[in-house]
Amino acid sequence: MLAEDLTLLRDGLIRLFQAHDFEVVAAVDNGPQLVRDLVALRPDVAVVDVRLPPGHTDEGLRAALAARQQVPGLPVLVLSQYVEQLYARELLADGLGGIGYLLKDRVSDVGQFIAAVRRVAAGGTALDPSVVAKLLDSRRRPLDRLSPREREVLAHMAQGRSNAAIAASLVITEKAVGKHTASIFTKLGLQPSEDDNRRVLAVLAYLEG
Repeated sequence: MLAEDLTLLRDGLIRLFQAHDFEVVAAVDNGPQLVRDLVALRPDVAVVDVRLPPGHTDEGLRAALAARQQVPGLPVLVLSQYVEQLYARELLADGLGGIGYLLKDRVSDVGQFIAAVRRVAAGGTALDPSVVAKLLDSRRRPLDRLSPREREVLAHMAQGRSNAAIAASLVITEKAVGKHTASIFTKLGLQPSEDDNRRVLAVLAYLEG
């Protein structure tokens, strides 16, 4: 399901999804209809713009939150031009997975975008690094305990990457990533977990609280 008020972008995304074997069950252009259709249709994944009519502020995010309250774990990927920190943290902190937040101007690779949509549909997490940075900056105090390298590892974790993927990106061993991960959870007072999805949401929930 798609929620986008700009007709050209909405039609372009529909054609893109159809070209990659997605069935678009609905395409809406306003917040109230989005909530109704999400609850009624319960799509495998919803791609939602933050700013939707009638207010053109944060209706898309609030609609996603309202729908997930009625349908817990409903997969939602937010596609926006900016980061709405308050509702983004609330959306990420419910601990149920199936969440993504990407910035439109940074989506330059169709393959990666489609992979992110599929990952969210499967219950995973897909977060733009800029989104991660802003959310973490808003809760600096707990992060002061982390080393620069641990902050890097945490940022990659929040993008839904495995230890192997983090190791390849940072050019360190997977064993080193495991040690950094364990240290991060210890310093933030969180229980270690091998589930990338749950651990990211747990960290964001902790920072929100």
